[in-house]
Amino acid sequence: NKVALLVPLSGPNAALGESIANAAALAMADLGKPQVQLLSFDTAPGAGEAAAKAMAAGAGLILGPLLASDVPAVTAAVAGRPVPILSFSNDAGVAGGEVFVLGFQPGQAIARVISYARSRGVDRFAALVPQGAYGQRAQLAFVKAVNDSGGRSTSVVSYARDPAKLAAAAAQVTNYDARVRASGKPQIRADGTVARVAGALAPVPFQALMIADSGAAAARFLTPLARFGAAPGQVVILGTELWNNEPGLALVPALKGALYATVSDARFNSLAVRYRAKHGTNPSRLASLGYDAVLLASSLAARWPLGQPFPRAALLARDGFAGIDGAFRFTPSGVAERALEVDQLGTGTVSPAPNSF
Repeated sequence: NKVALLVPLSGPNAALGESIANAAALAMADLGKPQVQLLSFDTAPGAGEAAAKAMAAGAGLILGPLLASDVPAVTAAVAGRPVPILSFSNDAGVAGGEVFVLGFQPGQAIARVISYARSRGVDRFAALVPQGAYGQRAQLAFVKAVNDSGGRSTSVVSYARDPAKLAAAAAQVTNYDARVRASGKPQIRADGTVARVAGALAPVPFQALMIADSGAAAARFLTPLARFGAAPGQVVILGTELWNNEPGLALVPALKGALYATVSDARFNSLAVRYRAKHGTNPSRLASLGYDAVLLASSLAARWPLGQPFPRAALLARDGFAGIDGAFRFTPSGVAERALEVDQLGTGTVSPAPNSF
């Protein structure tokens, strides 16, 4: 049976698309005698056009597209055929019907690291989230995760990615102005006027602060946060899955001790060695999605008789699948749920990912 890989192979996202395609080809080679035939189509000229070509070629399963914005065009091209679409996007909003989402979900990483922090005695949380779609999803996930874990959210502040405005956001999330006002106590002068005498500044109202942005963005907050009483060491800094793409963060002294949840890199690092040997370049971290999608298709090939529709129900197996990024399974809504580890900058893995569900 034929499986179509739909990724950008030209245009501005070509490097990422090629990385996914090359990793998918590696998976096919590793399988030795693959039970499926992989066909690649470039979505850059048009995702709908690429999907139409895949349908004309007889594909019974689509791996891709990469971008959530391309999913409607691909769905339209499939036109009601029983052909599942395994998108590499991380936008859970496009899942449903024949569309499944393989991309890494920020909400799952947020829930995992908050659950770990709760297990370590943290019960008061605050968050800084960037303006935009990612920040909105992160905020909803943060509030839900804190509530579900039995913790308490003291503040969630949205910020613009403008260096001049970071200090204001840091002051707001730490409740700095109110703490300053509360630090003085009234004193009656000899002439009857009242003055305030500065006292000790109260600590920030939270124990852990999530910065739902890249690690580089989190690092830019460290100076103003320290000024307002929330330096690393005074509070626990929490990051998101985005931090896994920034190996240089381990070299930022002020971020030492920060926690974030992510898929394990152990198998990906081995894949990257073989990828470099074959292609002479480093793979994108998202290349693993292409590799794992091919493994998934191959693992279900025995249940896919030649010429018959792909066994969609098998995608919802509760035991899930195993791949480069560890164990994963699709929820009934079609979103990949992943087994995640918790890493600490300067230490390494402090809570390993489970091997299965």
